[in-house]
Amino acid sequence: MTTKNHRPVGSLFSCAGVTTGFILCLLVDTVAEAQLTPAQINEFRNVVGDRVESAVILGGDSGVSGGAYNSVSSKDDSVNLNVSKFGGSGDIYPIRPLGDSGIGWQPQLQGNMGYLTAKNNFQAGSLLDGDNSEYKTFAVEFGGGARFWFNDNFSIAPTLVGMYGHTEESYTANSSFTQSLVPSAQKAGLIDWNADTWTITPALNVQYQYTWQRTILTLSSEPDYFHTESFSSSSPNVSVNGDSTTWENKIDVDTPLGVELFGHELRTGGFFSRTDVYGDLQDGLKTDYIYEAHGRIVLDFLGQWWKVQWIGVGVSYLWGSSFNGWSYGADVTFRF
Repeated sequence: MTTKNHRPVGSLFSCAGVTTGFILCLLVDTVAEAQLTPAQINEFRNVVGDRVESAVILGGDSGVSGGAYNSVSSKDDSVNLNVSKFGGSGDIYPIRPLGDSGIGWQPQLQGNMGYLTAKNNFQAGSLLDGDNSEYKTFAVEFGGGARFWFNDNFSIAPTLVGMYGHTEESYTANSSFTQSLVPSAQKAGLIDWNADTWTITPALNVQYQYTWQRTILTLSSEPDYFHTESFSSSSPNVSVNGDSTTWENKIDVDTPLGVELFGHELRTGGFFSRTDVYGDLQDGLKTDYIYEAHGRIVLDFLGQWWKVQWIGVGVSYLWGSSFNGWSYGADVTFRF
């Protein structure tokens, strides 16, 4: 089981507010006491729903690293986003025989807690100059499954995970244009709202592991499906009912260095992965893929300290079609 604690390192990407023009349209219609049209309400729900769903998945699921990123938003606004995570997944040893089939199996557990903040800052030159819209999301997931070994190298692991998410949006009006509009917008539930969601995630990890001398090479592929719905919201115009899919393909290398530090052998390694993104998550993150290049250096504790296999540090660089960023944190692996 690998546990990573990611801490933010800078500013991030476009997952926070709706576009400037859309906000202006809704605020003006609201303050004028005009009836919002069904088309406007539907567009608001779709835009906000995609972003809530994306924030919950990005903050709560262990598959995408937390950290801090930079992105190019519209000419009227910029977005800063930070994600901190603590969690991971792993197999519980020993491998048990599955009857007389010749297939081995072992239980698998997965859990994660995450906290995301996304702040949309509207820039000088727009009517919303100085305003900002901030999302805060807390999410926790837990689940598991089993890994089935068909030989010493090839295995598959179907899992089922449930996730709870709580998202809050707050709007700060600093521009003279919007300060008088805030009470009406709050009453309409367009700003300063909160929502609770649940997510169910079936997944299938396919893995091939090869050992050369003492170096371990692991190839893996994992499609994940996310269905997210809101079950509580402070605004009648904020609701979530969406579907997203990710498909991660990864190559991981782990190499012992034959050098000891503090009585433990040093190991190094890392991975390179591409995660393809589909559905509402693609709309919310404004990208259809995420690349991650990760490096680590750790101390081997296997057989020396309870169930700990190694403890060290890891650093990742992530990029997509509309963003790039860094992630770093503790890299801890348990072997149960």
